[in-house]
Order: sequence, then structure tokens, then C-alpha cells
Amino acid sequence: LTIKGERHYLWRAVDQDGNILDILVQRRRDKHAAKKFFRKLLKGLAYVPRVIITDKLKSYGAAKRAILPDVEHRQQRYLNNRAENSHQPTRQRERRMQGYKSPGHAQRFLSAYGPIAEHFRPRRHRMSASDYRQEMRHRFDTWQALTTFPTAA
Repeated sequence: LTIKGERHYLWRAVDQDGNILDILVQRRRDKHAAKKFFRKLLKGLAYVPRVIITDKLKSYGAAKRAILPDVEHRQQRYLNNRAENSHQPTRQRERRMQGYKSPGHAQRFLSAYGPIAEHFRPRRHRMSASDYRQEMRHRFDTWQALTTFPTAA
């Protein structure tokens, strides 16, 4: 991300189904930043992952050895495509908002928007039109039930 002319990096954790687990906006891509991201990710998870898949950035390996020594780490080519493609909705949203005003604004917005956006983006190519409409109706009903407050009578 470019915020006020400075480059910031968007760290995303994605599960095996393509759902965004956590997002962190940072100025650096070093070992310290990777360790901070892993700690933040593990604090929000109820389990320790069996395998993590990253790109070939060396700071991932150094941070993983310090934070997650017993977890298998894979860095082969094309394995992290799910994480690399998860940035597309973020980019679309960034264009609509005409950029982010500060790193804090980007962090607050993306940490809330990322996991919620997946709820309204079913994998359309895997279902018929009637199944898609039924699934979206169910998702919107669930969202409505979770976000409305009961009225006091």
C-alpha cells in the first residue's frame, strides 16, 4: 500500500479455504515485523497451525524459527497463491475509497473489512444461479440476525 507517498506492507493470513484470518499493515518487512505478525495471528487463533505456507522472503523463516519452531514451513513456488489472490478485494476497496489516509486508518478498516467481506462473496463459479440466490439469501438473513438489536417494548 502507498500511504502519503510511503510504502507500507500488507501482511495477510489466509486459511486453506481462502478466508482471511488476520491483516496487519506495517512499514517494514523484516524479522521483527514478521514476528509481530505471527504473534498477532496466534493470539487470535484458538489453535496452532500444522503447516504455514509463505513466499520466499527470508524474514518469514527467521520469525517462524523463533515463534513457531514445531510448525512445518513450506515455501515452494505457487503454494501461496491463495494468499496472493486474497489481496484483490482489498485493492478494489482501496480504489473506491481513493486510498487510505494513514496506516492506522488502513489497519482499522482492513482488519474489520477483510473477514466480513468473505461472508458476502461465495464461490459463484461452483454453484447454479438458484443455489447462489438461496445461499446469498441465507447469508444476508444470518447477517441481519447478528447485527440487529432487539427493540425494547
